[in-house]
Amino acid sequence: MRKFKTLAAFAPALLLAGCISFGPETPDSLLTLTPTATAPAGSGASSNAGQSIVLSEFEAPAALDVTRVPVQIDDTSIAYLQDATWVEKPARLFRRLIGETLRTRTNRIIVDGDDPGALAETRLNGTVRQFGYDARNSSVVVVFDGVLPGAGSSVRTRRFEAVISGVAPEAAAVGPALNQAANQVALEVAEWIG
Repeated sequence: MRKFKTLAAFAPALLLAGCISFGPETPDSLLTLTPTATAPAGSGASSNAGQSIVLSEFEAPAALDVTRVPVQIDDTSIAYLQDATWVEKPARLFRRLIGETLRTRTNRIIVDGDDPGALAETRLNGTVRQFGYDARNSSVVVVFDGVLPGAGSSVRTRRFEAVISGVAPEAAAVGPALNQAANQVALEVAEWIG
């Protein structure tokens, strides 16, 4: 009888243990962006505000404002690639990639952050329009609309696009292809800014 009472006391705890979850299942790996070149340790620069660039937070549509990789199924439908998760939202990763590319390609000071008090006359704004997989033609697509406010009320804009074709619809292929396309766009942005 004593064993039965002890077992009855622990039964609710055992049943509850099967219902508890401490969050979603963690993925085997996370995707990130890595620049093709990085500034070496100890490197630095100094200049006036006219030579500095602040990278403002990039905008992104709701489909990209997540840590999953969107798949364009047709003109009006998207899904998300299975087993492909970014370490953080792609617009933030892309902004950092552009910042590192500008550091290695220009002699300017790059302020990559949200500090509105940073003294810089040049601010790169923009919107990441596409950053995912297109199932219609087995390719990855990165589209970025850059905005550079100029002196007074002048503004320069430009759309950048990179497409890598022949990519299998799996995380192991899509991740590196998106990294390649993002680096291509980042180089074009660096050349545009000068």
